Formats: sequence, structure tokens, C-alpha cells
Amino acid sequence: MRKGWILVSMIICAGLLLASGILTAADFPSDIVIDGKTYKKDIKGPVNFAHAKHAGEYEAQCEDCHHNYVDGKNTWQTGDDVQKCSTCHDVEKSEGNVKKLMMAFHNNCQGCHEGKIKEGKKAPDKKCETCHK
Repeated sequence: MRKGWILVSMIICAGLLLASGILTAADFPSDIVIDGKTYKKDIKGPVNFAHAKHAGEYEAQCEDCHHNYVDGKNTWQTGDDVQKCSTCHDVEKSEGNVKKLMMAFHNNCQGCHEGKIKEGKKAPDKKCETCHK
């Protein structure tokens, strides 16, 4: 009888942990506007980023964009706090491996799109107006 209660308790705990992870993962904005208001000169205009579509339909993993590098390894995990990109990426200059903000966006977005195209999937190309409105 005691073994049965232990098993039931373990199942309930596992269910609660799973549910909290799902709720945390689902708690994000569906759309994000990446603007250049902090840049000295915003040449191309804002990007309307379909966050929910990337996370769902396009099957992007949170760690593809969100990161916290420790000794060259991304230690960020789904559910960790999300900081503004500008917390680490300076608007005006790159420093070491940390690219300036605009280059961080471009490298990450364009790199992912190029990878998807190589896989034979549909993704925006390098035409600026495809993403910038």
C-alpha cells in the first residue's frame, strides 16, 4: 500500500513539473517589434518578428536565440529569465566575441534563415525589405 502512495506522489510531482514547464514555455509574446530606436542611425526600419510562429510553426528552439554564454557554452535553458539583447550587446561596438546589437540580430537571423534554406525549407533571403518594414 505504501509503495502505491509513493508511486502516485511521484506521478503527481512529475505532472506538476511538466505543467509548470509548459506554462513557462507558453508565456511569451506572440509578436515582437525589433526597432532601431537605440541606434545612432536606423537605416532600414523596424522588424516585426513573429515570435510565436518561430517557436511553433518553424520549430525554432528558445536556445537558438536566447543565450547566456559561460566558457563558450550557452547555458541558457527554457524557463530562464530573458534579458533584453542590449543588456550584453552594445549598440555601437562589438567587443571580443560579443557582437554589437545590430550584428548580433543579423548574424543570428540570417544564419538561421540560410540554414533553413540549405535544408530545403522556405525562409526569407537576404533582401532587407523582406524583414524590415
